[in-house]
Amino acid sequence: MALGTDYSGQDCSLARALELVGERWTPLILRDAFVGVRRYRDFLAHLDIPRAVLAARLQALVDAGVMTKVRYQDAPPRDEYVLTAKGRELWPALHLLSQWGERHLSELGPRRVYTHLPCGSRLEAGRCPSCGTVRPEDVEVRLGPGAVTSRTDAVSVALREPRRLLEPLRTS
Repeated sequence: MALGTDYSGQDCSLARALELVGERWTPLILRDAFVGVRRYRDFLAHLDIPRAVLAARLQALVDAGVMTKVRYQDAPPRDEYVLTAKGRELWPALHLLSQWGERHLSELGPRRVYTHLPCGSRLEAGRCPSCGTVRPEDVEVRLGPGAVTSRTDAVSVALREPRRLLEPLRTS
């Protein structure tokens, strides 16, 4: 039986998740959000994504409760996109997929090195080998030996200095 053009008719949680985050641009938007990109123009510049695609993906993430729009300027009105608690739960899946790519598709070694700040251990398979599961705000990320530092993508720019993936969640 053919799958059709989307996953909405399937009785499968993975299929439903892929309907939201499974196309090419959404994981890259989320990756950049985890390293601190929040403004539309920054996503646009760092990802080199078509405007209509970015607007549609951001709106889908907001509609699904993965991100929220926060006004940072009134005149003219400007919003930034912030990961919600629901969105932050995607961190282990995105990290695992990224690490799989590092192991199997990177010839120069890891592009990014993730360290669990409370204990100093390097993350393995999305977890701290010493402490177990980690929160994204407890992770420091640095450029690794396989990084192409001449690129201007958000991750390379953001990682020129070691930093935490996320600021602690703001409470409003």
